Amino acid sequence: MRICPKIGLLAGLLLSGCAGEAPPADPLQQVLQSDDPAIARVMQNPEAYELQVRYTRIHREGDSVAFSVYDYRVDPQRYFYPASMVKFPAAVLALEKLATLDSLDRDTRYYIEGDSVEQSFAEDLLQIFAVSDNHANNRLFEFLGQDAINDSLAARGVGPARIAHRLGYHRDDVSTQPLVYYRNDSTTFQSPPIVNRPLQPLELPGIRKGNGYMEDDTRVQDPFDFGLKNYLPLTTMDGILKRVIFPGRFPEGQRFRLTDGQLEFLRYAMQITPREAGYDPEVFPDGYCKFFLFGDVTTRIPQELQIFNKVGFAYGTLTDCAYIRDARNGVEFFLAATLLVNENQVFNDDLYEYDEVGIPFLAALGRAVYDFEVSQR
Repeated sequence: MRICPKIGLLAGLLLSGCAGEAPPADPLQQVLQSDDPAIARVMQNPEAYELQVRYTRIHREGDSVAFSVYDYRVDPQRYFYPASMVKFPAAVLALEKLATLDSLDRDTRYYIEGDSVEQSFAEDLLQIFAVSDNHANNRLFEFLGQDAINDSLAARGVGPARIAHRLGYHRDDVSTQPLVYYRNDSTTFQSPPIVNRPLQPLELPGIRKGNGYMEDDTRVQDPFDFGLKNYLPLTTMDGILKRVIFPGRFPEGQRFRLTDGQLEFLRYAMQITPREAGYDPEVFPDGYCKFFLFGDVTTRIPQELQIFNKVGFAYGTLTDCAYIRDARNGVEFFLAATLLVNENQVFNDDLYEYDEVGIPFLAALGRAVYDFEVSQR
């Protein structure tokens, strides 16, 4: 009988595994059968939590990379609210657009006409991934326009998507707001509004949820309709992420047109922690936007462990889509998951079980998959 060493990942947490064991036919099923209370609680009724999980194992042989994909209840036609996940394609496509413009680059400072906040594109990207800042995303939304976002995603074949609105506030006008750019410290120029196509309601299974919602402090006794909201399925998120991490695995026409420097900066932004971006770690611990493995702890992420990801959380839905790499232990994998934690079935009341159920599940899921990967090394 072989005795395997235990590998410490977090303070107070030991992950163990025996190298050389043959992997099960579906390792995701094995992971989800974990006796970890945070996982077991959700797995008692995955339908009620609208759970979807995609786990991708990565196989390297020389310079070639292959994927083995395992899904649990993944259905791109089954609607869930993507929340801040839509900031991911906005960040990627903003860099791609900048690559086509001679007058702008990621260090160009700009602002929305009439707004007092000015930042560079680089600062917006860092804030989007470090703390999921809504205002940074909305500036990129005005820069791109929703039609360009949707058309670009469709052209890359990443999967179905519909980006329809800004985050944090509502605006009915289909035109974007003008942007003002700095040529230098004192000279500015302005871009005209971008006119977008009128928004059409989505018709998908699960588009109407719950048994009520709050509107102006009044409860409405009808399901909450997400038909005019953003739509970004788990399979599409996974497709975008894989094109960013392993662009060579895709035909040239399906890749994002990013320079090597832009791709390097994007990956840097995706794995940065709030403290590395200058935020107070007492308010924003490392796991603030790293739900997998670290979402339920305040421990610092070890330097050798990198998590390239984007999270979303709103209307009771929690989502994370990540590429996780541990250089010390030779571990790397993709993981994407979403679940709904809204026990009272009322939306927009801010009574969701994020800290009690959702984040503990995602953190435990990430640790369970990491543990399995260690066992296979």
